[in-house]
Amino acid sequence: MQPIRLALVGIGKIARDQHLPAIAADAGFTLVAGVSRNARLEGVAHFADLAGLLASGLPVDAVSLCTPPQGRHLVAAQALAAGWHVMLEKPPGVTLAEVQGLQPGNRTLYASWHSRAAAGVAPARVWLAGRRIVSARIMWREDIRRWHPGQDWILASGGMGVFDPGINALSILTEILPAPVEVVAARLAVPANRASPIAAWLTLAFGAVDITAEFDFLHTGQQQWDIVIETTDGHLALRNGGAELAINGIAQPLVDGGEYPALYRRFAALIAAGQSDCDLAPLALVTEALARGETITVSPFDF
Repeated sequence: MQPIRLALVGIGKIARDQHLPAIAADAGFTLVAGVSRNARLEGVAHFADLAGLLASGLPVDAVSLCTPPQGRHLVAAQALAAGWHVMLEKPPGVTLAEVQGLQPGNRTLYASWHSRAAAGVAPARVWLAGRRIVSARIMWREDIRRWHPGQDWILASGGMGVFDPGINALSILTEILPAPVEVVAARLAVPANRASPIAAWLTLAFGAVDITAEFDFLHTGQQQWDIVIETTDGHLALRNGGAELAINGIAQPLVDGGEYPALYRRFAALIAAGQSDCDLAPLALVTEALARGETITVSPFDF
């Protein structure tokens, strides 16, 4: 079977840190092109935009979109219309309507959630199944200057701000809980010179159970990406973005094959099966929080 000929669209930090190593290690893909206005990849054809790639006639089977979410749906629609399979970095778009409006036809559309592939997530889902949950807490605190240096788009309109990393926690939560979650209340801290929140506090409901979530983009020192769930049978803690799992204080042995390699294996499997996977539950929660949230203006922020 021939490898899937892939074009990488958007060559920024996440593409270089995660996508390129995963693609290079996967024999099911061969990278044939890079698409970016600002960066090039050695050894593959380069195009400033998708129109240039289309016009070139270069044989392509699929594209992986690593651009900022603003405008991503337009690129995805263009790629699907060209007959290419499409993988979307998270978040898959700015709004639910954008992503729901994409028409894959007989092509694969994959809205990827890399944190769901963290080593502790699947075992956590198995352990929680059938147990009664009493409470849950999300603590997602990181330094924007460390992880998103100079990325002004993330705090612009549509950039989602602190929900860009925070949606990772919500993607885990919606994966491991056996029923839907909804936003009850939200407080959003938006810098005076920005359009998207730099911190947020959410109350979510899982049936009669309250879930609290704190997202902070100005956290220095030890970074924190934790979800702690209390049940009538004890507590479960997913730490380090789901890479570590402890049940009742006992660390669980895990097999870690890497989040992004797992995404590309899933993408290849979907293409082979002629299927799509476009779960929008995490995006729906962010959309609810942004729509219902009480906005608090805070000090201006500059990188």
